[in-house]
Amino acid sequence: MIGYLVEFIMHSDKHLLAIFERFGSWTYGILFAIIFAETGLVFTPFLPGDSLLFAVGALAAIGSLDVWWVVALLSVAAILGDGANYAVGKYLGHIIYAKANGGLIKKDYIDKTHKFYEKYGSKTIVFARFVPIVRTFAPFVAGVGTMGYLKFATYNVVGGIVWVALFVLGGYYFGNMPIVKKNFSVVILGIIIVSILPAFIEYARHKLSKNKAAAKP
Repeated sequence: MIGYLVEFIMHSDKHLLAIFERFGSWTYGILFAIIFAETGLVFTPFLPGDSLLFAVGALAAIGSLDVWWVVALLSVAAILGDGANYAVGKYLGHIIYAKANGGLIKKDYIDKTHKFYEKYGSKTIVFARFVPIVRTFAPFVAGVGTMGYLKFATYNVVGGIVWVALFVLGGYYFGNMPIVKKNFSVVILGIIIVSILPAFIEYARHKLSKNKAAAKP
């Protein structure tokens, strides 16, 4: 399962083309479901996000998909996903958090998201769109916390549209350049590394400050 997922992400351009050739216009629905699940279900943070959007843009550039329909549809999927995640956090969050001690839902994921809120406040809903794992748990934590729905919805709509448009249009305009197409897996890996870099830096800082505090007499 993990091996196939990695293979799909690293060669998402070829896999998406195969999906389109098999399912045609149903591909829009499949993409909608993936983005909705990746943003809306706390137990599917492993689904592709940034890399998938970039690959979708590249697919649209060769005429397989309509780029503006993709941007509009997947923006709606991202917004509805976060909205559903917020509702789960609001009504079931305390129960899920109490049982989140293993499996796909880990307290560590939720705790890291809390740290993002401590640093960025409500803007976390926008910034988290660009950070895997945190992207999935940010609306959930917002629902558990005290963020009002109106404030959440505002950041949710802005973040969803900016996230989808940036990566889809990036893939649309740059995904089929010869150098990018030839090294598509490397580009996807670069996107993933850049996406997780802020979380890694934040974790390293937290670990360093914790070690310094423990070392003090």
